[in-house]
Amino acid sequence: MKIGIVILNWNGIELLKTYLPSVVEYSMNHVVYLADNASTDLSIEWTQKTFPEVKIIAMNENRGYAGGYNEALKKVDEEVVCLLNSDVAVTSGWCDVIATRFQADAQLAVCQPKLLDDKKRDYFEYAGAAGGFLDRYAYPYCRGRIFNTIEKDEGQYDDVVDIHWASGACLFLRKDAFDRVGKFDEDYFAHQEEIDLCWRLRHAGYTISYEPLSTVYHLGGGTLNNLNPKKTFYNFRNSLYNIVKNDHSTSWIWILFVRMVLDGIAAIKFLFALQWNHFAAVLKAHFHFYGSLKTILDKRKQVKELKNAEKTEYADLSIVYQYFIKGKKTYR
Repeated sequence: MKIGIVILNWNGIELLKTYLPSVVEYSMNHVVYLADNASTDLSIEWTQKTFPEVKIIAMNENRGYAGGYNEALKKVDEEVVCLLNSDVAVTSGWCDVIATRFQADAQLAVCQPKLLDDKKRDYFEYAGAAGGFLDRYAYPYCRGRIFNTIEKDEGQYDDVVDIHWASGACLFLRKDAFDRVGKFDEDYFAHQEEIDLCWRLRHAGYTISYEPLSTVYHLGGGTLNNLNPKKTFYNFRNSLYNIVKNDHSTSWIWILFVRMVLDGIAAIKFLFALQWNHFAAVLKAHFHFYGSLKTILDKRKQVKELKNAEKTEYADLSIVYQYFIKGKKTYR
């Protein structure tokens, strides 16, 4: 099975110079695409000259992560694709082992490799580590990373497990499943759209899995780093979107209310830390959410039509309580 490796790029020529060589070197059995979100640098020209075997998908505007991949995948023929950030270094056999997983399991819709930190290679990387989960209030966390506590990779997560969500930094995806559940939600623009996608796929009865025999190294923060208020805005707003769209339990309104209270506490924390831009980003996220509520409720109805499985949609615990009150800092 050939996998279509699709690298979404926006003015990232320096990242391409650093990371594209390893992708080309270790993906000889597969097809590499550069999906360019209307870059104004020389990303396309450099790629064409340096790696003519890489196929170019040029878009006429910056559509963000969600819109960029939705548009790019229309032009990719492979049955299974890998959505790969431009700041990821890959290793020998990274694609082959996951291709075998997809061939063996028709219900597998998404698979994630082990994500390690390219700056500190014996530690997990923040964005996905060894697979993602959601707590009762839609807070994402990972095996190997809870909030800002990141574990050293000592082989503790070298097992194949089903997970709630896979990192968008390196996400292997079955295209027909992707099309069936409605692709990425472009209203998210960036951040947590992969969580929403994986949640919808699980509603539809598909499996999301982690493969430890495939390893990649992610730089992280290549587009927005953790200090950027835009990232705060997208993460807070899109978490609320996720609850309304995808939590179909009888207590979802209560869950939404609790999450909004917790967001308020986080905003006050930003205020006392004199992080004015992040405080404002939380407020802006909530006002955007209120303005979008009717649209999100309509999408909730569409997601309900997908449901044919009674799989657990979250971990029935509060990761905030476990981490900040009980002091449990690691997945183990």
